[in-house]
Amino acid sequence: MSTAQIKALLDKLNEHCLQALESAAAFAGMRGHFEVCIEHLVVKLLEKGEGDFDLILRHFDVNLDRLWQAMLDNLSRLRSGNRNKPSFSLQLLEWFERAWTISSLRDPQAQLRSGALLEALLDLAPRLPGTAWLSLEVVSRNLLQSHLAELIRFSVENPQLPSAAEAVVPSPATASVRSADTATPHLDAYTTDFTARAAKGAIDPVLGRNDEIRQIIDILTRRRKNNPILVGEPGVGKTAVVEGLALRIAENGVPDSLKKVRLVGLDLGLLQAGAGVKGEFEKRLKSVIEEIISSPTPIILFIDEAHTLIGAGGDAGQGDAANLLKPALARGELRTLAATTWSEYKKYFERDAALERRFQMVKVEEPSQDNAIVMLNGLKGHYQKHHGVLITDSAVEAAVSLSSRYINGRYLPDKAIDLLDTAAARICMGKAATPAEVDTAREHLTYIERRRKHLAEETAQGIPADVNLLADLQQQEEEARKQLTELEQRWQAERALVGRIQESRTGGKDALADLATLQRDLQELQKNSPLVQPEVDADTIARVVADWTGVPVGRMVKNDLANLLDFENTLSRRIIGQESAIHAIGQSIRCSKAGLRENQAPIGVFLLTGPSGVGKTETARAIADTLYGGERFMVTINMSEYQEAHSVSQLKGSPPGYVGYGEGGILTEAVRQRPYSVILLDEVEKAHPDVLNMFYQVFDRGFMRDGEGREIDFKNTVLIMTSNLGAETILDLCAPPEPVGEEEEPETPFAPPSHGALIEAARPALTAHFPAALLARMQIVPLRPLDRDTLRQIIAQKLDKVAQRLFDAHGIRMRCTPEVIDHLVGRCHTPESGARAVNTLIEQNLLPGISRSLLGFMVNEDMPQLMALEVGENGELECLFSDIVKEDEPQFAQAGAGG
Repeated sequence: MSTAQIKALLDKLNEHCLQALESAAAFAGMRGHFEVCIEHLVVKLLEKGEGDFDLILRHFDVNLDRLWQAMLDNLSRLRSGNRNKPSFSLQLLEWFERAWTISSLRDPQAQLRSGALLEALLDLAPRLPGTAWLSLEVVSRNLLQSHLAELIRFSVENPQLPSAAEAVVPSPATASVRSADTATPHLDAYTTDFTARAAKGAIDPVLGRNDEIRQIIDILTRRRKNNPILVGEPGVGKTAVVEGLALRIAENGVPDSLKKVRLVGLDLGLLQAGAGVKGEFEKRLKSVIEEIISSPTPIILFIDEAHTLIGAGGDAGQGDAANLLKPALARGELRTLAATTWSEYKKYFERDAALERRFQMVKVEEPSQDNAIVMLNGLKGHYQKHHGVLITDSAVEAAVSLSSRYINGRYLPDKAIDLLDTAAARICMGKAATPAEVDTAREHLTYIERRRKHLAEETAQGIPADVNLLADLQQQEEEARKQLTELEQRWQAERALVGRIQESRTGGKDALADLATLQRDLQELQKNSPLVQPEVDADTIARVVADWTGVPVGRMVKNDLANLLDFENTLSRRIIGQESAIHAIGQSIRCSKAGLRENQAPIGVFLLTGPSGVGKTETARAIADTLYGGERFMVTINMSEYQEAHSVSQLKGSPPGYVGYGEGGILTEAVRQRPYSVILLDEVEKAHPDVLNMFYQVFDRGFMRDGEGREIDFKNTVLIMTSNLGAETILDLCAPPEPVGEEEEPETPFAPPSHGALIEAARPALTAHFPAALLARMQIVPLRPLDRDTLRQIIAQKLDKVAQRLFDAHGIRMRCTPEVIDHLVGRCHTPESGARAVNTLIEQNLLPGISRSLLGFMVNEDMPQLMALEVGENGELECLFSDIVKEDEPQFAQAGAGG
């Protein structure tokens, strides 16, 4: 075919096909192909969309994504390496010729459309290589010819719709198909009418946001600058506030100027979909703006995630959507309600002063727990109806309180709603689905059965096997089968009771009389491990939180107030010999929890001072475990790393204009994500004074502003600082006086100093280092050096842990004599090092010898049952192993260990 003939053929293509062909040629050149093939053009026609080609294939349910991928697979097998301009393949030109023949028979004057290309492709497909064309077999040639005009009615190739921007494309993938014959086709196609949805009852009630809605109404009724922008963290309910406004408009609960207003939400995704050609996105957006301005009914445009306007449709600051909106916003012709997050507002809006000044900010803060409970109570009925289960008030309160404490990085009310929704879905599913406990028991039984069968098969085939293991597996199988049977029976019984309880709730007054009895029977049957539950309660919420976070259920449902009353006893089991310090901390925390302290201050601010190794850091861990449910709710910051003034930015985040701005600080981000936690500032005396100065406001008012200006709440934290200042004074004061010469022991025994005396003794050293104003905001808690009796208890506790690990790993019981503990106390009693000397002695002297012996037994496959720890004749510790164990031998036999 000559060049003139090719040019004449290409001139017959309409604008849509010509643009696709140009893109296909560029695509072939980019991939280094020598020819522009049919596959290149099909790929570009599919990517452009909205034309005859796309609409016809969608009508016949051809999977366009699969066809597009098949074309790319075909192209990947073509020869590449061409550095020149690719030529048109013979098959491509034949395709054009056949298509023009089909098109000219209908209308000789018309240009060649992609619909004719598709008809021609149906004829060529059987002769083309590969299986990619098989998907076109579903397209009926007869139906295509008889209904072509109807199929391409909304095509962008129609003369009355000169561009894709002015077309509304009917597509199964689109959520709503609108008609181009309406007065506002683009508005109907690319927006959602919130007021219409509110009038139909499709929007959930919005409670607790009256102030924000009033602010929006005030701004919208202005003559100028009547464009509110909602700014808040993700999940605080910005879109819900807009829905609340739509509900008020639908209920006529707004001023007269807003009663006839439509509130529509712009869908930027729909605006951008298929707008591959430059200028199409801008035309679509302009059409939407023009229809809003010219509408006889006033329209307010809501733009969610408004920061996506910047850079949408063009380069930021030039032809993007934000700049297309500015003129209409400046003239007051377009009332816009926008929403975005704080980080995006700072990143995009604050940098564009012209755009920022056209909006009036409305802050949407995270609701308080009380306010969040009100919000969830308003939604509770909708979730009960959806899931068909009862949601109790205690479940709502637990969803708010537990999500606030244990679910980090998200905000109320969103995380509480998700928690309530998940719990309701779980209860609904539990009516029919098998409980997880039953599934686990079945899997465990199946595993034991398979293992026993495999071992039995090996034995039958003459392969040596452990006879004891086979007998043990048979016993385990019987126990697992018995446990599974009991679980299944209890599951069926619980299901029956739950069914009767639900029937009695809907059966009138007579049925309600039996409700208490049924609930009591169910409680006795379930005890503390329910398989089926009749309603969503606080325990259900706690179990969902446990699955999400790993925090044990028992810690969440435990009564915090009762826990505080037993605070000293709980901590004394871990922190030995520091009763006065623990008592002082417990008193202070109880005062805060009882509401007798300033509400703005943290729960407690403690400065623990004393010698090394007496339990300062361990006290912080124990408080985190007791108050918040685990040591992972403790943030540890080594203050020796902040000895320079500029290191303040590491803790609270870099200010604007500095490297690291927007990334957050180590301390502020940790508290922002875990507001219920213990903050441990270790070795606080080593930090630079400027670093300590930023804690004045934290200690006094319970908040700190980070580098981005956000207010970080410390009110639910316990701040603990550790220091060695005054340690020498405390050591001297607690040390009994040594006798001089042959002086007899004094008649009056040595009395340890009181807690108040220790504070006064340590105060001069603390005052010399910390400013008086800062020290006054802390509660000084001195810790005593460890005496011999305390050390005996600590050593016994450490040996008990070693014995537990030995039994868990190898099934060996451990026994030690009182002389062993006396021997270890003698080697560890150095007040300057405290309990750290115990760890060092056990790790370096005791465990290596035990490990060597155990490895020898493991090699010989002859593991003993008992290890006795004794002091040998040479004064060193010895480990004696034997198989003689008494029936009542405890796991760790400690005779006369002193507790």
